[in-house]
Amino acid sequence: MQIGLLGKANVGKSTFFSAATETTVASGNFPFTTIEPNIGVAYVTAECACQHFEIEHNNDLCKKGIRYIPVKIIDIAGLVPGAHEGKGLGNQFLDDARQAEILIHVVDIAGTTDIQGQPVSVGTHNPLEDVKFVQDEFDQWFIDILKREWDKIIREIDQKRAKLTDGIAKRFSGLGVKDYQVQEVLQKLSLISKNPKEWSDSDIETFVKDLRKNTKPMIIAANKADLCKDLDIINEISEVVVPCSAETELLLRKATKAGIINYFPGQEGFTINEEKEILPPQKKALDLVASVFKKIPSTGIQKILNSAVFDSLNFIVVYPVEDETKLTNKDGVVLPDTKLLPKDSTAKDLASLIHADIAKGFLHAIDCKTKQRISGDQKLKNGDVIKIVSTLSRG
Repeated sequence: MQIGLLGKANVGKSTFFSAATETTVASGNFPFTTIEPNIGVAYVTAECACQHFEIEHNNDLCKKGIRYIPVKIIDIAGLVPGAHEGKGLGNQFLDDARQAEILIHVVDIAGTTDIQGQPVSVGTHNPLEDVKFVQDEFDQWFIDILKREWDKIIREIDQKRAKLTDGIAKRFSGLGVKDYQVQEVLQKLSLISKNPKEWSDSDIETFVKDLRKNTKPMIIAANKADLCKDLDIINEISEVVVPCSAETELLLRKATKAGIINYFPGQEGFTINEEKEILPPQKKALDLVASVFKKIPSTGIQKILNSAVFDSLNFIVVYPVEDETKLTNKDGVVLPDTKLLPKDSTAKDLASLIHADIAKGFLHAIDCKTKQRISGDQKLKNGDVIKIVSTLSRG
């Protein structure tokens, strides 16, 4: 699981990354502060299986029944208009972006930065321009790939060396595009039976835009939402959009680490630790945070991460264990691990994710909630606790 984080200069992208991963990175209001991609670990949240079994367990990734599940997040560098043509750090930007399964586009929804990322007065710049230019960059990238190879695809089909679906998927394999995704878009647009020689430029562009949306879904992080007079503008964005304040989340995490407040990512507010002395500058900062929560219900950072993994990608959380009665691994740790799998994944898919040897010797699995034996092709559900029975152990 890899989430790509992108945005022009000075929109709070590096602050978002720091808040989500608690990793300090360079930030600044000029292009290419981020030159090499920063890679860190963020967490999505779900109800822990301990709630179902009504048990308590000692796990740093379970806090009050909420399970924190690690995901990789990459802070992608070099987004400027014309990136698909190699402008700025365009080639590196696209190479980093191709590795991501989903993209979070951090937008200055308050309009305090122009298209080049230079500071301007609040509301001066229209953030919808930023949303459009990023969509256009990715669409044009995909279009260029297909148009460049289109004549070759037609020749391969004529010579019966490839089918249309295979020919297209092959050209996008470097972006992780699968045959079935190409097939779905072809069928949706009724292009599956149309002779490729008869495709117009419009057909290619419409197909590619749909393919991009399906294979590189994008969520808009409407950052600096607390600076907006109103948030009506988000209703004009067609992509999934979540208002947020990365700076507020970062401040809250630092204050929590210092023991000044009690706060969990995603909470709609915080409480002050009465046992800790708060200095006047700290009190002023916390008052500012409280005012942010009056404008938006939460900082939005956790909601964006969860939405990316669970809503847009439709992943589920599964808990693998080695002892189905005690819900432990071989060391006796209760509910030790979590796995993120695409919806409709099977018990055999889970075995493969744990270790190739376990999948190779797969016999059956046990659903620890129902105590029933399940087959390898049984589809798993969100929150399942599963023991894999195999003739081979990992390693």
